[in-house]
Amino acid sequence: MILEIQIMSFIYSFVFGIFFYILLEFNHKLLFEGKVCYRVIVSLLFSLLLSLLYFFGLLKINNGILHIYFFIMIVLGYTLANFVCKKMFVKRK
Repeated sequence: MILEIQIMSFIYSFVFGIFFYILLEFNHKLLFEGKVCYRVIVSLLFSLLLSLLYFFGLLKINNGILHIYFFIMIVLGYTLANFVCKKMFVKRK
């Protein structure tokens, strides 16, 4: 794979991890409202939508080739977003 395409894929995966964290926090709020059937449907649609969104983004960038280090970048983006949000919203004494 060409280096430019790999770097774009890394950046997309990292940003997707941050985006995933934000949407997961929003989805977390939805899961605690409503009936169990509603929660299951919301979770399934959420998972399906995000996985399709990630794959279609990779399809545009690098013809849909998946590598383990793209998933590592998603985890790093998610972890960074989690760390930053926890530090920003912690009340200082």
